[in-house]
Amino acid sequence: MDLFITGVGSGLGKALAEEGLRRGYKVHALSRKLPESLKGKVNFRYCDLRDLEKVYPTVRELLSGIGVLDLVILNAGVLGEFGDMREVSLRTFKEVMDVNVWANKLIIDAIMDSGIKVKVLIGISSGASVNCNRGWGAYAVSKAALNCLLKLYSREMEGTHVIALAPGLVLTPMLEEVMKQDEERFPSVRRIKESPKRTPEEAARLIFDTIPKLLEFESGSFVDIRKI
Repeated sequence: MDLFITGVGSGLGKALAEEGLRRGYKVHALSRKLPESLKGKVNFRYCDLRDLEKVYPTVRELLSGIGVLDLVILNAGVLGEFGDMREVSLRTFKEVMDVNVWANKLIIDAIMDSGIKVKVLIGISSGASVNCNRGWGAYAVSKAALNCLLKLYSREMEGTHVIALAPGLVLTPMLEEVMKQDEERFPSVRRIKESPKRTPEEAARLIFDTIPKLLEFESGSFVDIRKI
């Protein structure tokens, strides 16, 4: 079984790669860094998804010779600047959109152009994509766009089950940054602090365990794992 995953440097991506290895997958990883726990265990290529020109050829190189990917997890993403819309520059919006949306388009295009069959493709989305709470700005917009992007590709990728998956609250460096924000100004921060959260390892196990249930949803759907 072959698994392709992005953003394995820390947090959920690292945990997903480790869990994939435990479940017998051959893991192909694209990321800005490779943790010690994965060195020598995965097929890895360095790639900074902000450098869009390098994404497509790097994916083609990494996956050269592979005919079937049993699972693709588009995990890599950035939060950007947390704050009110008028305070966040268009440059910041563009940077977040490049990583969270356009890099994923290039990745999917590279896989399709390589003639690789993909059985299941999961894009890690967020409840922010539908909640649009104050402060989430560029991140919320980018994840909403990702949901749409994946739905569009689901219409074109025959034989591939595509899901935009919100994994719930996971204790990653990104969520820790959110919890540092002003909870009076941004009420969702207080709710996050008070809500139960999973470790990346717990979330990774749950995601793999939930894949059979995800196949029951129409391809192209947005699914919040907390509502299954």
